[in-house]
Amino acid sequence: MPDDAAYLLCAEDAAAAFFGAAAAGSSACTAGTGADDGSCCSAGEEESAASIAELIGGEADYSPRPDYPDRLRSRSIDPAARAESVAWILKVQEYYGFLPLTAYLAVNYMDRFLSLHRLPQEDGWAMELLAVTCLSLAAKMEETLVPSLLDLQVEGISRYVFEPGTVGRMELLVLTALNWRLRSVTPFTFIDFFACKVDPGERHTRCLIARATQVILAAMHDIEFLDHCPSSMAAAAVLRATGETPSLESVGPEAAVRWCIGLAEDAISSCYRLMQQLVIGNVRTRAASTTAASAANLCCSDEVLSSHSSSSSSPPPAKRRKRSPPGI
Repeated sequence: MPDDAAYLLCAEDAAAAFFGAAAAGSSACTAGTGADDGSCCSAGEEESAASIAELIGGEADYSPRPDYPDRLRSRSIDPAARAESVAWILKVQEYYGFLPLTAYLAVNYMDRFLSLHRLPQEDGWAMELLAVTCLSLAAKMEETLVPSLLDLQVEGISRYVFEPGTVGRMELLVLTALNWRLRSVTPFTFIDFFACKVDPGERHTRCLIARATQVILAAMHDIEFLDHCPSSMAAAAVLRATGETPSLESVGPEAAVRWCIGLAEDAISSCYRLMQQLVIGNVRTRAASTTAASAANLCCSDEVLSSHSSSSSSPPPAKRRKRSPPGI
């Protein structure tokens, strides 16, 4: 019986055990209700730091192949098709109120799959099927309430509708390609811990995490961020959020590397510069759109960055085409 049971285990390695430990240490930082003595972030800090360092050491195992960004830049993999899929995932995530982690995981699964397998090019249906499949798997991992496979393909957002059996078969293909390693290391693995490092008194921790989350979701559109590991993205996003909080002392990448073993200053600096450009670009885009529409009284926090607005400017087709591709 024990031998039979072993076949039910996913192909996860020992590093998976650290997810719970890291989450337990970092999530406490957002559970408080205003305490400012720093006790929340200091409790078990050494244990949490050790767990985070272990995750940093293994995060490459949950990333696309190293040549994947260059293949997107050279267009051997269509970057526009990827961008459309990322936009679709974020729209559905917003529609159902899924966790930001769910959307990030879906894109992570998609990128990892595309780095290993080439899809047929036929009017974009294959990419949309992959996006539906990856979001379905991510929702099953993180959400307590998961829509049916048909409901997940929201009308007015999706161009096609795939039969549940088709999506189910694609799920098996994706799971096999990813070796069933769905418990990925993401920037959200680190973000709470890093926020506590810059705000040990917890006065602005929730705001820092929310702001950094916006930046990370917006960064998913840009293939340049695929060159950066999740820990560097999390650190850079927290630094960016800290810079927008006047009551917090500005922190640079040279200080961030002391948060935990395994962080690299050059990697954080490079990612931080990209995020600066991303935010400035979104501010200009939002300002131009606001002027054209004669809108007024926009909240500054909304002007700085909206991870979903840039992906919703063009209306989707009014009618979806039903697809049940043979052989999937």
